Amino acid sequence: MPPQDMTTAASPSGGASSGDPGTDHLLDALQHQVAVFARRAEQTRLGGVGQVRNSMDRAAYLLLNRLDVEGPMGVKALAAGMGIDSSTVTRQVAPLVDTGLVKRTSHPEDGRAVVLQLSPRGQARLEEVRASRRELMYQVTDGWSKEERDTFCTLLTRFNGSLADRQAANQPPQEN
Repeated sequence: MPPQDMTTAASPSGGASSGDPGTDHLLDALQHQVAVFARRAEQTRLGGVGQVRNSMDRAAYLLLNRLDVEGPMGVKALAAGMGIDSSTVTRQVAPLVDTGLVKRTSHPEDGRAVVLQLSPRGQARLEEVRASRRELMYQVTDGWSKEERDTFCTLLTRFNGSLADRQAANQPPQEN
């Protein structure tokens, strides 16, 4: 068996969580692979391929994507949907407004409230980044069967959902 380097092999953590050595080893391997994934994802920013590679940061991509999928919304709704606070959204949206990717408009029912909306330029930019990232995902999973891609996507979605649920359960109640 070839030696494994620390970028792919699990390392023992010393802490037992289940008492079952087989389960502990598997959980150690899982946490290690998640850590490696996070590092590699951050290094590449899963930015895609070609000229678009690494051209949009994670926060911008997630904000633009949410506005595209869910439509125009206020800062509070956007923050709640992303599991972050309003001040963070306000700070992250500012450069998107400045560059014309997001528009601020008045709420149709309450003119005092501000609604954030994807601009046509933002829509085009998001589609460009999505296409580049889609190509990267194709290249990274080239050689995987459709079933393997489906299974990986299902499990990763479930994993992210579990992390979001855990984070939401540990958040202090928001004041109105």
